[in-house]
Amino acid sequence: MVLPLRAQQLDDWVDPADAFVALFGDPAAAGGAPAVWLDSGPDAHEGRSVIGTGRRVLSASAARGTVSVDGVERSGEILDALRDDLAGREAPSIAGAPLGWVGWLGYESGARPLGVPYRVGDGADSALLLVDRAVVFDHESRRVEIIASAAAASDDDATDADDGRSWSDRVRATLAGCSGRAQEYAAAHPVPPATATWRHSDDEYLGLIGACLDAITAGDAYQLCLTNLATARTAADPLAVHLRLRAASPAHHGGFLRIAGETLVSSSPEQFLHVTPDGRVRTKPIKGTRPRGATLAADLALRAELEASEKEQAENVMIVDLMRNDLARVCEVGSVEVRHLLSVESYAQVHQLVSTVEGRLRDGLGAVDAIAAAFPAGSMTGAPKLSAMRILSRLEDGPRGVYAGCFGIVGLDGSADLAMVIRSLRFRDGEVRIGAGGGITALSVPVEELDEVRVKAAALLRAAGLGVAADSEPAGNGLDASDV
Repeated sequence: MVLPLRAQQLDDWVDPADAFVALFGDPAAAGGAPAVWLDSGPDAHEGRSVIGTGRRVLSASAARGTVSVDGVERSGEILDALRDDLAGREAPSIAGAPLGWVGWLGYESGARPLGVPYRVGDGADSALLLVDRAVVFDHESRRVEIIASAAAASDDDATDADDGRSWSDRVRATLAGCSGRAQEYAAAHPVPPATATWRHSDDEYLGLIGACLDAITAGDAYQLCLTNLATARTAADPLAVHLRLRAASPAHHGGFLRIAGETLVSSSPEQFLHVTPDGRVRTKPIKGTRPRGATLAADLALRAELEASEKEQAENVMIVDLMRNDLARVCEVGSVEVRHLLSVESYAQVHQLVSTVEGRLRDGLGAVDAIAAAFPAGSMTGAPKLSAMRILSRLEDGPRGVYAGCFGIVGLDGSADLAMVIRSLRFRDGEVRIGAGGGITALSVPVEELDEVRVKAAALLRAAGLGVAADSEPAGNGLDASDV
């Protein structure tokens, strides 16, 4: 059986930012509906961006060991609930239609099933929205299409009682006059200044790096992805922050997800897992970072330094080996291979060292099985994974939450496209949280690891209008936030 869909193609290109603001910029006007935006970036020339909404929400609490479907709570794990739900659903009738569960899986939702210690937090450790209505932007063909399931397109919730128009018709009319809406929204929602505090001060973080090095010397791990968390009270509008971050730090795995009373804003450069409907799986772990230079010569020098760094290469290869082992648990024997090793990708604020690992899932296994085998991602744990997670739980004084998890879509067609929750902000109840960290190996220089945290967090702090409390700011290497 297939899920019948209705599609309408627009005559002209529409900017995804303008479209999202016009459709969902005012949650009250949108009927309070949750909304998601998976974004390839403002200057994308390939790939696609997706805006979507729906009515069904699946969430999880690691603290209680429960999952909730539409507010009805029961014991269980989020991936088991997701697997069971997808098994009972029909595939879309339109190939590649981006309908399915869109949202985030938090770090603790991955730690709990592994039986390792973890810290519990508040809010939704995982939250996903069943998207049955979407606007799809193909950046290469410059084609915009409105897609809705037949049920969503005709039910009472998707029809305007005043004029009888379907959701698709109303979206088409709204998008016809949406040009410039994102710029207007940003101007109307200035981001007020606020002050953030790091969970661990710079001296404390240096002490934690020392503890990681001790654990590595003792043979308990050979890499540990140590993290820190900045928190602030803020009146900033999350969508305005996202528009600022998108302009200043574009990435091919950006996202704005408003689900279950929380909002995730992301400019993530890292693909966690991509799974095709026919079972091809790919992961692109990032390990190794340098800031961008202020001049072309400085920038090229920093890139060359990254490419030549023995420490950064070793750090990346360790995680590549871990991801190969994770994927081998669910892939056909001999199908897992390293497609690219130690490639440099450059973004607005940083150069990154990226590798690509691919494989083919065994018959009878699907996207959720691939997620279960690899989550949490090795690039956010270290290696060996379980030992690293135990050590980090002891060292990090609190939960990671959404940070270090993943977000994206698990499609009804058997596909998945998930990014790491890095370079991201989480908004909830007037508070914003920003995570940052880096891999510690035997070759790590503590002050350089401290600098890396600052480099990674700088664009996020700026986008949210945040300064850092003096007693908690990483010491850095003389770089001002404006330099990175």
